Formats: sequence, structure tokens, C-alpha cells
Amino acid sequence: MSDPGIGEKRDEIGRGSDQVRMFVSDTLIRVGHDATVRELARRMAGEGVGVLVVTEGDQVHGIVSERDVVVAIAAGKDLDSTTAADIDSRRLVTCTPDTSLQEAAVLMMEHYVRHLLVEDRNGPIGMVSARDLLGAYA
Repeated sequence: MSDPGIGEKRDEIGRGSDQVRMFVSDTLIRVGHDATVRELARRMAGEGVGVLVVTEGDQVHGIVSERDVVVAIAAGKDLDSTTAADIDSRRLVTCTPDTSLQEAAVLMMEHYVRHLLVEDRNGPIGMVSARDLLGAYA
């Protein structure tokens, strides 16, 4: 395999200025704050996603990732009485659809998170993950 030429390298580096809107998930899967860990796991598996947005009424309460579910299971939490509100991360880091991939990656690194909630002026519209950002360079 040959080394990339100067033009190819420049194209790869230029992807950091692409906007998050190109990589944001189309579907934002919401669950109620009272959903049990078992329900969360089933929903993630059924929808084929690794993160769910936890809501209380119309308000975003937090997010639950696959890792949160695994930690709850490993800690011996009861799958049918432990709820999303018990295990969700309320430390939400957000960006807009216009945020550049580079800015999104910096936000993730600065805040030690793997998911950013993407919001426009009307509220949450999607999620972007570290894996999505890596996919931009594949």
C-alpha cells in the first residue's frame, strides 16, 4: 500500500471542518425516566443503538449508554426495579448541527464523554458518538 499523496492527506485533514449534521443519528430514541434496566437493555437491542435519551415529561433528564447498563448489571442492581433515573448520566454535553467534527471531538475529550446530544433551537434532534466521528475518517 502506498503512502497517500499530498492532496489525499489534505482531504483527510479537511474532514475535521465537516459539520456534525452529516453524521448525526437520524433517530433519537427516548425512554421515560422510570424505564427499568431490563427495558433499557431490550430497547437498545431492539433499536440497534448504544445510547438512549431519558426524558421526564417533555424534558431531557439524561442519557443511558450500554456502558451504564453493563455497570448496573455488574453491580448486582435489580433489573426490574432499577430505573433509567437511577443510572442515567445527567452530565449532558451538547452541540449543534453546525458544530465541526473537530470541535465535537474536542468537546468529547474535554468532558470525557462518548456521546454528544445534538440540539437545534427547537431542542434535541439527534446524537453523535465517538464512533460516528471516527467513521468520518474511514
